[in-house]
Amino acid sequence: MKSLHSIADLASLPGPLHLAAGFFDGVHLGHQEVLRSARLAADASGGSAAVLTFDRHPATIIRPGAAPRLLTSTRHRTLIMERLGAAAVLVLPFNESLAALPPDDFIGQIVRSARPLGSISAGTDWAFGHARSGNMSSLAAMGAAAGFAVHAVPPVIIDGEPVSSTRVRLAVEAGDFSTAAALLGRPYSILGDVILGRQLGRKLGFPTANLALESEQFPPSGVYAVHVVLDSQILPGVANLGFRPTVDLSASTRHFEVHLLDFSGNLYDRTLDVRFVSRIRDEVRFDSLDALKSQIHLDAQRARSILSAL
Repeated sequence: MKSLHSIADLASLPGPLHLAAGFFDGVHLGHQEVLRSARLAADASGGSAAVLTFDRHPATIIRPGAAPRLLTSTRHRTLIMERLGAAAVLVLPFNESLAALPPDDFIGQIVRSARPLGSISAGTDWAFGHARSGNMSSLAAMGAAAGFAVHAVPPVIIDGEPVSSTRVRLAVEAGDFSTAAALLGRPYSILGDVILGRQLGRKLGFPTANLALESEQFPPSGVYAVHVVLDSQILPGVANLGFRPTVDLSASTRHFEVHLLDFSGNLYDRTLDVRFVSRIRDEVRFDSLDALKSQIHLDAQRARSILSAL
């Protein structure tokens, strides 16, 4: 997949260019329909399909007090898009300057850079430009004037309601992984790099991979049966998300650590995509490390049983 970092970089893609535009937090089923729309247009014209997105949620600049907790970091979003077949992703830095750009200036820069611009696909509620004053109706008018098509992609409906990032966040916050997976079209997961921890798990006989967390919306603290994507492998594991009260009573931030079942090897600096399967128990404080060790053993057995039954 080709990574682009400025609107001018669109000139490097063979035309006609068909863009899928949006923030795409979570890359849920509705977002995937937008990507599919651009891909189908590119296939029909013999051109290129690319994704246009931003490095931060626009609300962090426009209305910071109402900015949502993100399901996926920029890296995670682009990785999912690549798995879905995106050939190129343009990640624009969303800052005060971009937020102040009038809608026609923003689209005009894209038109001038593409060789040529064939179409823009976006959700029916997509808004862009200064004060979110551009919408799909005004985009259609710009397209008619500049010679590109506009595809307003309707939402995907599940259980009578549109699929949205907000619905996914609520499901994840509640630990409802079946609903989250139905909305995402894949298991909910957390992506992160393995960092050096206190190595307490290794001393207890259960070495864990401590992940640097990139996203912002998480399930409830607890112990989970998980599948871990490592390169092309999908490995069974048991994960703990929480404050580790048995070993650190003063912790103010949550940690995420994963024990891979039947695995030996060095995971430091590797990237793991941890897919949540089922909740095993709440996170609790134990009276001793021996009691914690015994419970971890039971957790591993329970995770193995859950995952082997799938």
